[in-house]
Amino acid sequence: MQTWQLQSAKARFSDLIKRATHDGPQEITVHGHPVAVVISRALFDQLSGNDESLVSFMRHSPLADQEDIVFERDSGAAREVAF
Repeated sequence: MQTWQLQSAKARFSDLIKRATHDGPQEITVHGHPVAVVISRALFDQLSGNDESLVSFMRHSPLADQEDIVFERDSGAAREVAF
C-alpha cells in the first residue's frame, strides 16, 4: 500500500484515485500518522457486500426453501387515528 502525505494527496488527487483503482488501497497520513485509506469503488462493494442484489441475497438465505415460516403478529388493538 502506497502512503501519501495529506498535502501530496490533495495536490495529486486524480493520481491518488487512479492508483487506488489500479494498484489497490492508498494510505493518507497527517504528521506521519495514518488517518485514512482510499480504495476503489469495486473493492468497497466487494468488502461491504454491495455487489449482491437483494433478490440474490434472499435466494441464498438458509430460510429460502422453507414454506412453513410463521410470522407472529401483535394481536393488540389497532391504534386510534383521528381524521
